[in-house]
Amino acid sequence: MNTTKTIQSALISVFDKDGLEPIVKQLHANQVTIYSTGGTETFIKDLGIPVVAVEDVTSYPSILGGRVKTLHPKIFGGILNRQDHEGDVAQMKEFEIPQIDLVIVDLYPFEKTVASGASEADIIEKIDIGGISLIRAAAKNFKDTIIVASVNEYEAFLEMIVSHNGATTLEQRRWLATKAFHVSSHYDSAIFNYFNTEETILKTSLDNGQELRYGENPHQKGFFFGEFDQIFDKLHGKELSYNNLLDVDAAVNLMGEFKGEQPTFAILKHNNACGVAQMSTMKEAYLAALAGDPTSAFGGVLIANGNIDVATATEINSLFCEVVIAPSYDDQAIEILKEKKNRIVLIQKDLELPKKQVRTCLNGILVQEKDLITDNKEHLSNVTTTAPSQEEIEDLLFASKICKHTKSNTIVLTKNRQLCASGTGQTSRVDALKQAIEKAQAFQFDLRGAVMASDAFFPFPDCVEIAHNAGISAVIQPGGSIKDELSIDYCNKNNVSMVFTGIRHFKH
Repeated sequence: MNTTKTIQSALISVFDKDGLEPIVKQLHANQVTIYSTGGTETFIKDLGIPVVAVEDVTSYPSILGGRVKTLHPKIFGGILNRQDHEGDVAQMKEFEIPQIDLVIVDLYPFEKTVASGASEADIIEKIDIGGISLIRAAAKNFKDTIIVASVNEYEAFLEMIVSHNGATTLEQRRWLATKAFHVSSHYDSAIFNYFNTEETILKTSLDNGQELRYGENPHQKGFFFGEFDQIFDKLHGKELSYNNLLDVDAAVNLMGEFKGEQPTFAILKHNNACGVAQMSTMKEAYLAALAGDPTSAFGGVLIANGNIDVATATEINSLFCEVVIAPSYDDQAIEILKEKKNRIVLIQKDLELPKKQVRTCLNGILVQEKDLITDNKEHLSNVTTTAPSQEEIEDLLFASKICKHTKSNTIVLTKNRQLCASGTGQTSRVDALKQAIEKAQAFQFDLRGAVMASDAFFPFPDCVEIAHNAGISAVIQPGGSIKDELSIDYCNKNNVSMVFTGIRHFKH
């Protein structure tokens, strides 16, 4: 059975005329009858190409300020009729409905209008009615009708009709229909999300997927859906991998805690910080961060909260690292970092990130607000007879920021605004502490006078006892255990200061 269809008539009604001219000229060259209305009709006439006004077919003018143009049985009958159905063929003849083989539509720019900050009245007027109806009608009847629902398909469609003299196959029409239903569903999702205030309803539509080299492991497929270029300018290096993107996400979220503060540098591996430091210069901050765990830093993701200068870039260049991120670089620093062919160098733009997190779970998804609370001095409640000094408070808050972005269970040890070590992702908080102490001592950190942060409360006094014996002088934790007094009593007996924040920072 021959399912190839040659286009003899077309309805064109688009908002954006870019890229339309070569299609119109090719249709005219193929002796296709063109129907149109409004601005598109004027555009085609200005090309010197004959066009039949929709109003001449329907015998109705465009009414209600242009809200109703194509919504008429003579238009939708021409699109939806089944050409192999005797009843449809008879009714087409009875009601003098012209056949429409091709529909080209470009919808009103609803999302762009919302993003522009326009008034609600302007936004409402950009909800397309006729266009979306034309798309669904033509896509439904793809056996007989071709639908081009977006400027994104103009090039492919033009190639089809040029190479096949105005004819299309069933497979091509089905492919275009698939694209069209994506356009309509994405458009409706955007409108719904503009109106929606129910947090128990979630509609997400993303059409910018990028295939990655592979997923978390080489045997897994991976894709990224998002506007990476809105967040970063990529200056150099290979394509980012699935794991790179996860590490970059973790790095950006961590460094967001230190925005506008004095030079801060972090090194991350497998989504956890292995080095963080805040110093008077970026070079000093980098070297102090590297000292936190020079072994894990190999192949890590590096991020700075300020400009990377030549001195810092020179030090970084001696380390094998996957990604370097900063809001700016000295010109010469960029050239130094480019010396490694595959090293990814990114400029981070000042863009607000989403405030919700979404992840798959069982046969559904989990959605939550991001942990947007950063512990500060106002959150601190001193619960011991010994109060932390000003220097210790600064270290405690520094440690808390790192702790918030480290996999639970976690313990973070810092001193002089430098990460000494952390215990990450342990099933036991005691094990996390022991891991951190062992790691800090392995890299020659003197923990006397260091501070400890915990992402959750201590159900027993064992952690504060172990920490005290290692030299820890101050502790920050949420509190909230029914046995808080046991830890408080130990700290009081051993002159360890401890503050509660009342805020837990689990991260799974």
